[in-house]
Amino acid sequence: MRSLAVVLVLMGCAAPEPNGGKAVMDSTATHSATTDSTNTDNASVGANGEVGNTETRAVTPITVAANPDAPVDSSVQVVTVLEGLEHPWGMAWLPDGTMLITERPGRVRRVRDGVLDPEPLAGVAPVLAERQGGLLDIALHPQFEDNRWVYLAYAHGTAAANRLRVARARLEDQGFVDWTVIFETNRDKPQGQHFGSRLLWLPDGTLLVAVGDGGNPPLRLDGELIRHQAQNRQSHLGSIVRLKDDGTIPSDNPFVGEADTDPAIWSYGHRNIQALALDAATGQIWSTEHGSRGGDELNRLKAGANYGWPLVTYSEEYSGGPISDAVSRPGLVDPILYWTPAIAPSGLAVYRGDRYPQWQGQLFAGGLVAQALLRLELDDQGQLVNEARIPIGQRVRDVRQGPDGLLYVLTDAPNGRLIRLDPNP
Repeated sequence: MRSLAVVLVLMGCAAPEPNGGKAVMDSTATHSATTDSTNTDNASVGANGEVGNTETRAVTPITVAANPDAPVDSSVQVVTVLEGLEHPWGMAWLPDGTMLITERPGRVRRVRDGVLDPEPLAGVAPVLAERQGGLLDIALHPQFEDNRWVYLAYAHGTAAANRLRVARARLEDQGFVDWTVIFETNRDKPQGQHFGSRLLWLPDGTLLVAVGDGGNPPLRLDGELIRHQAQNRQSHLGSIVRLKDDGTIPSDNPFVGEADTDPAIWSYGHRNIQALALDAATGQIWSTEHGSRGGDELNRLKAGANYGWPLVTYSEEYSGGPISDAVSRPGLVDPILYWTPAIAPSGLAVYRGDRYPQWQGQLFAGGLVAQALLRLELDDQGQLVNEARIPIGQRVRDVRQGPDGLLYVLTDAPNGRLIRLDPNP
């Protein structure tokens, strides 16, 4: 493999931290193949992470260095719907088209017909708005019209000892009632770094929750760098957990019954996932996660898998030098793509609509440092065949497909924006 030069870039988390790293390799560059034998032609991941194959011939997935500065896609117009959001983080649509948007300081704002209500919704519990912490993602229960449940992820505790929580509450006209914590990570961590916090409903009615690894050196837990919690299957840090809608553990989670593993864990070996997306057409589950200094990743997720952090990585230490001596090892799942220099990924959508027919099935990854959407076209084997960049001009925190079939973007700023991508005539 070609030698990699160090490049410094600012990392895009809620409170900026350094992120950058190795020089970008040619977009066709590869590394050693994953030994995950379930990766096959036309494989799709179901709701519980099981892989269904339409062909039996195995393929060898390869990791590609994506281009943070890909060519500009000018087929859409970037339209500002509204401004005045303070560090918005997540968004969801009610059945009547009203939007709910979280603001990291601890507010949920309502947008009706493109107009931001001046008053936030009442009933939100106090949050730890510390660095990258605060009120983070939001998701509606799949049967929201019947039960009115809204789910919110947020940081709780103090700067010295904090955890990620997920609560659900019923939405009424003026705000939330019956606020109930259904999940809390099982380890306290210091400082306000790496909460993860994306929420994703699966077709079987279970909920995935992304949990960050806890933070960067020199932060320590149990006598070692806190990032090693991502390989500790008794710790929620650095994992994705899967829950029933009331917070209880599904009996078919991959590690249920194993004495050395917390039963909530669905996958592990993650650094800081701030994007989860389900492709409704294929059942595949995708994520992007922050690297340290470069090495941001796009992963295709499945139950029970170990994604390697920090044992294998394309990242380098913020202080310089390697984190690991390997980018791939047997038994660890390789990323589909990585970005160096970093884009600081946050927000991810798989487009399945009719407003941009040329983008059917493509992925849209938000970039905080990139201040853009990265459009990614993959083939049936998950290999990159086309990529482009849609400049936004501010740090992109979230991207979602709206009920009208258009893509919407939130920008992370003190005066954050809600943006819509309109097709050019």
